Amino acid sequence: MSKRSITRKLAKDSKRLASLRAELGTIDEQARMLRDEADDMAVRAIVADDTGVSRDARRAREHAEAHRRNRDRVVAEIAELERRQDELLDGLGSAR
Repeated sequence: MSKRSITRKLAKDSKRLASLRAELGTIDEQARMLRDEADDMAVRAIVADDTGVSRDARRAREHAEAHRRNRDRVVAEIAELERRQDELLDGLGSAR
């Protein structure tokens, strides 16, 4: 692979990493709020002993769980891009 091609791929991956890291920060903020909301609704469901409240609590918990899975996907993509970046940097060193 040519030095130019490696440099181009590194720049593209760097931009994507920056975007994913910003997204992860947003996801983490939202996750805290969703977990708190799910916990509050779970307590309300226990106290109210009402199926409607229990259903809302379950939905809030499912929403928080879906958000966690999205976070896991973003973290995995960041790890993969960092690994690829390391490989490209190694290739850049040998392309000299």
